[in-house]
Amino acid sequence: MEPEYDDNALKGAEEEAVRPGSVHNEFNLAQGHNQLERGLKSRHIQFLALGGAIGTGLFVGSGGILSDTGPAPLFMAYLSMMFVVWCVMNNLAEMVTYLPMKGISIPYFVGRFVDPSLAFACGWNYWYAYTMLVSAETSAAAIVLEYWQAPVNVAVWITVVLVIILLLNVIAVSFFGEAEFWFASIKLITILGLIILGIVLFFGGGPNHDRLGFRYWKHPGAFHNYMVSSHTGTGRFLGYWHAFVKAGFAFITSPELIAIAAGETVDPRRNIPKAARRFVWRLAIFYGFASLIIGILVPYNNDQLLGQSNANASPFVIGIQNAGIGGLNHAINAAILTSAWSAGNSFLYSASRVLYSMALNKQAPKFFSVTNKRGVPYIAVLFTWLFSLLAYLNVSNTGATVFNWFVNISTISGFIAWIVVMTTYLRFRKAFNYHGMLNTLPYRTPLQPYLTYFVLFIVSILTLTNGFQVFWPDKFNVSDFLAAYITLPIFLVLYFGHKIWFRTRFAIPVEEIDITTGKKEMDELAEMELPREPKNIFQRFWFWLA
Repeated sequence: MEPEYDDNALKGAEEEAVRPGSVHNEFNLAQGHNQLERGLKSRHIQFLALGGAIGTGLFVGSGGILSDTGPAPLFMAYLSMMFVVWCVMNNLAEMVTYLPMKGISIPYFVGRFVDPSLAFACGWNYWYAYTMLVSAETSAAAIVLEYWQAPVNVAVWITVVLVIILLLNVIAVSFFGEAEFWFASIKLITILGLIILGIVLFFGGGPNHDRLGFRYWKHPGAFHNYMVSSHTGTGRFLGYWHAFVKAGFAFITSPELIAIAAGETVDPRRNIPKAARRFVWRLAIFYGFASLIIGILVPYNNDQLLGQSNANASPFVIGIQNAGIGGLNHAINAAILTSAWSAGNSFLYSASRVLYSMALNKQAPKFFSVTNKRGVPYIAVLFTWLFSLLAYLNVSNTGATVFNWFVNISTISGFIAWIVVMTTYLRFRKAFNYHGMLNTLPYRTPLQPYLTYFVLFIVSILTLTNGFQVFWPDKFNVSDFLAAYITLPIFLVLYFGHKIWFRTRFAIPVEEIDITTGKKEMDELAEMELPREPKNIFQRFWFWLA
C-alpha cells in the first residue's frame, strides 16, 4: 500500500519545476512523488485496453454504420481503422516503455518533446473526450435497457450505471483492474460466441436451417449508396468514407488506455510492449470477424437498426431474433450491457488520470493531484464523473439521437488526440536520432517513421471531413455541425490562449529536447523487476496469460 498524500513532499518536489509555460515545466515524475500504486498486472492492462476498444461502438454503433452504408463499407472501415490504431499504439508503446513513470500521461510527453502549449490543449482535449465517452457509454447502456421495455424511467437506469462506474473508480486501483478484467472477459467471451454463432448461421445451422451465406451482400447488396441516390462509384466511396469516420468511435482513445495505465503497472518495461503487441492482433481478430458477421446476420435495410428508427437494438440481437433462436437475444443484450459498463469504467479511469497528471504539471488546479491512502486521485474522479451526468439528456431526447451526439463529439476529439500523439512521436524519434541514441530504446516498432507520416496524413483528412454530410445541399443541421466540429475551435482556443498567455515558443528545438530525465530511475526499476523464468509448461502458460 502506498503512503497517504503528503502535501509537503509534493510541494518540495514542485519547487524543482520552473514557471508554467516554459520548456521544463513538467513535474519530476521519476522522483517527485510516490502516490499512485503499481497495482495493475499484465492481464489487467491488456483487458483494460480491449475493454475500452470493444464496446458499444461495435455492439450498437455498428448498426448505424450498416444502415447508412451497407456491409462491405462496414467491414472495410473497421479494417482500415485497425491499421490506424496499430500505428498509434506502436507510437505510444515506444515512448511509454522508455519512460513508464508514475502519473504518466500523453500530455506529459507532448510537453516534454513538442511544446507546453500543445500539451495543455492536448490534456484538456483528452479529458473532454474521455468524459464524453463515459456519457456515450451510459447512453448506450440506456439504449440496451430500453430493449426490454421495462416500465422504468430511463433516468433510473442511467443512475444505476453511473453509480456503479463511480464506485469501481474510487476504490483501490487493483480492485478497479480486477473488475475491468472480468468485465472485459465477459465481453470477449460474448464476441467469440457471436463469431461462432455467425459461422453456424452462415452454413445454415440455426433452428430454421436457413443458410444465410452472403445472401444480404447480394440482396439488398454489399453497398448502400450514401448521400447520392444514383448507382455510382461516388455513392460507394462516400459510404466507405462515412463508415471509416464512424468506425473511429469504436477505437477512439483505446490505445491510450495502455499508456495511461503504465504508471500503475507492475514491471512496465516488460508488460507494456507485451500488451501493445497482443492488443492489436486481438483487436484485428475480434473486429475483423465481428464486422463481417454483422453483415451476414442483418441486411442494411432492416428498420430496427440504430439510425433507421428508435427501436435501438444491436445488429447482433436482431440477427439472433431473425434466426429464431429463442432466449439467446436476451443473454446477448445483457452481455452488451456489461460491455457499456466496462467501457464507461475504463474511460472514467482514463479521464481522471489525465486530470491528475495535468495537476502535477501545473496545467490543472493542484487539488486534482490529491490521492487517498489507496493511491486513487478521488477528487479528479469525482469531478470528471459529474460531467458524465450529461447522459441524462436521454430523458428528454431519444437514446439514438443523444448517443449519436456523443459519438460525433468524442470521435473528433479522438482524431485530434491521435494527430498530437503522432506529432509527439515524430519529435521524440527525431530527438533520439539527433543524440545518436535511437538504438538505446527498450522497445522499437517496424516501418517507422514512414508509417507514422502516412497515418498522420490520413487522420488529418478524417478530422477535417468528419462532418462532410452537413455541407451537402439541403442537409445542413446546426446540432450535427456543432457535434462534428465544435472540438476544433475549442482545441485551438486552448492552444493559442496558453501560448499567448505564457509566451511559449512554437516548439522546443530538437537539440533542447530532454530525453534523459527519468531514464536512470526507469532502468533501475526494470532491473529490479526482472521477469521470473517459467519452470514448466504450466507456468509458461500462466506467465503468458498474466
